Amino acid sequence: MRFNKIKQVFSHLIVLPISISLITACAQSDVTAPDVPQSKTQLVPADQFDLSHWKMNVPVDLNNDKKIDEISVEEMQTYFHPDFFYLDANGNMVFAAPNKAITTANSTNTRSELRQMLRGSNSKIKTKAPANNFVIAAHPLSEKFAAIGGKMEATLKVDHVALRAKNPLTPAAFSVVVGQIHAGKDKELMKQNSGFGWGNEPIKIYYKKWPGHEKGSVFWNYERNLPKTDKNRTDISYPIWGNLWTNTEDPKDTGIALGEAFSYTINVFENTMHLTFTAENKPTVNFTINLANNLDAVGKVDSKDHPLGYTEDWLYFKAGAYNQCSTKDAPGMWYAGCLGTGDWKTDKNNGDYTQVTFSKLVLSEADKL
Repeated sequence: MRFNKIKQVFSHLIVLPISISLITACAQSDVTAPDVPQSKTQLVPADQFDLSHWKMNVPVDLNNDKKIDEISVEEMQTYFHPDFFYLDANGNMVFAAPNKAITTANSTNTRSELRQMLRGSNSKIKTKAPANNFVIAAHPLSEKFAAIGGKMEATLKVDHVALRAKNPLTPAAFSVVVGQIHAGKDKELMKQNSGFGWGNEPIKIYYKKWPGHEKGSVFWNYERNLPKTDKNRTDISYPIWGNLWTNTEDPKDTGIALGEAFSYTINVFENTMHLTFTAENKPTVNFTINLANNLDAVGKVDSKDHPLGYTEDWLYFKAGAYNQCSTKDAPGMWYAGCLGTGDWKTDKNNGDYTQVTFSKLVLSEADKL
């Protein structure tokens, strides 16, 4: 097992003494404020969580460059946003994303989301460079990358998901992604015509709750590693607790309520992704899937997937609140036509947003199982 070039040491830090009133004021803000100057007296997420290898996107454009704001690793150490990224009164890390806001290029889904940066604060290494990303062991140039595999552990609760959609039967409606592995979108790899570089996701962990239901469902999706234009490029869903995203029935006792904590571990060791999901009074659920072939998570050959899976892609972890309730009203499984005005106070009052709170988020080297 190698963990090349860059050494990671990630841990869950201890909260520093601070005035709780500052936290409460931050958490209860209903108005999107201009960028707030940081100070030693303001408790920020990096005081409680190790964010030394994360950058993030926040669904605002405070510098008026017509792009979603991107917060660097260095800036993360003192950064918070009173509406979309802050610590609550218990020292937990809160992510919020309205249905309608500025988002990343070529996406209609808003996000308040972290992106793993293996380079740490060394900005001389480019974001897409091998020294800032990991691969699986089967990658032919694995020695050039920062790591082979890796592990992300999280404990969280989903506080809120969007309530209103014009196309409620769209699978993505009323849902949020709370953790994922993303493959890099790489034009050079695409040019090689080997079937890699498309920027797909070998895992996205979802929470979905239909309006009026007592409980929501937790499931994860594997995306076939195919070009965007390939009709077979789709998400394969695996249930954890409750139902899959097209099931309109209330999962009731089999599901997870808003505000109910659950945990996940994504451990990519050599070529295999090992998944563990736990929650109080729920069965522990495990999956394994080899990312170097086209066997699915139940051991069957998926003839429509890339035969080498994600072998030659470079990868990185993401975590936070990736709102799946797109305001785009169009045909397709992703465009739920969710409601939203773009004004945070209005949208929050109408329930047109998602919010997720993490009590644990830790990155580390992959564990040998």
